[in-house]
Amino acid sequence: MKFGVFLPVSGKVAAGGGEVLAEAGQEAESLGIDSVWAAERIVQPWEMKTKYPYKEDDQWAKFVPPDSPFLEPMIALTYLAAVTKKVELGVSVAVLPYRQPLHFARIFTSIDNLSKGRFILGAGVGWMQEEFASLGVDFHKRGAMGNEFLEILNKLWSTPGNRPEFHGKHYNFDAVAVSPAPVRKPRFPVWTGGESPAAQKRAAKYADAWFSYFVKISADALGAKFKEVQELAKTVGRDSTLGPVKLACCRPVDITDKPVDQNPEDLVGTPDQLIAALKKFKDIGVEHMALQFIVGKYPERRKKIERFAKEVMPALK
Repeated sequence: MKFGVFLPVSGKVAAGGGEVLAEAGQEAESLGIDSVWAAERIVQPWEMKTKYPYKEDDQWAKFVPPDSPFLEPMIALTYLAAVTKKVELGVSVAVLPYRQPLHFARIFTSIDNLSKGRFILGAGVGWMQEEFASLGVDFHKRGAMGNEFLEILNKLWSTPGNRPEFHGKHYNFDAVAVSPAPVRKPRFPVWTGGESPAAQKRAAKYADAWFSYFVKISADALGAKFKEVQELAKTVGRDSTLGPVKLACCRPVDITDKPVDQNPEDLVGTPDQLIAALKKFKDIGVEHMALQFIVGKYPERRKKIERFAKEVMPALK
C-alpha cells in the first residue's frame, strides 16, 4: 500500500518564496513517502453559498479564508519536480472544465517529462458554483465537459500515426500532435475524484483509478462502492488498454499520543490504532492513499507526517 501527503500550497507558508514547499517535498521523499500532493483552488470568492462537500461543517471559508495565499498547483508541482528525484507528484484535484484540454495536456505532459515520469493527474469536475461563475464556465455542463476532456487525454498519445482528432459537443479539433509524449505509457496516471454515481461511472469508463475523498467512510463501505465501480467498468465501454480500474483515495487522518475510541469511519489514533484501521483499507483493495493531516498549522503537520512515516507506514508496505 502506498501513501501520499498534501504539501503546504496554501496559507502563510505558501507566500514569500518556495523554501518551505521545497523542504516539505524533499522531507517527504527522504521519509519514503510515495507521493506528494498539491490541492487546487483557482478562485476564492468572498461570498459563497455553495456547501463545501469535504468538511463536516460544510464551510469552505472557515477552512481556507478568501484572502489566504493559494499557489497554482501545476506551477507548484513543476517547482517540486526540480527539487525532488523520486517522489510522485500529484494534483488533487484539477477541475477539468476550467481548462482547455489541448493547452493543459501540454502542461501535464511537460510536468511528467520534467519529473521523468512522476506526474499523477487527480481530476474532477468541480463543486463550487461561484468559482464556475467567476470563470465563465457553465456549472451544469461540467460533467459532460469533464468526460470529453478525459476522452481526449486517452486519445492524444495512443492514436495510430500520432494524429489524434476529436469532434465532441464541447471540444472540437482536427488532427494534432502534443509532444513530448508522457514518460509513462500510454500516458501519466489519471485518477478521477468524486463520490456520486456519475463520478463512479466516470472513473469506470475513463480513469486508471477511482480517487474518492470521503470525510467519513468505513473500509467495508468504500469496498462496496468500489465494487460498484468495478461492475460499471464492465458495461460502460471502458478502453481495454487502460487495464482494470484501481482504487486510490484521499482521507483525513490524525496521529495521536494516546489511544482514542475507534470509529471505523475515521482514521484517528495512535500508530498501532492507525495500522489496524489502515490494514482494513488495504484489504479491500486501496493501493494508494493520499493523507490530509487535520492540523491547522504546517509545523505541527510536519511532525505528524514524520511520525506517520516512521511508525505507521512500515507495517503496511
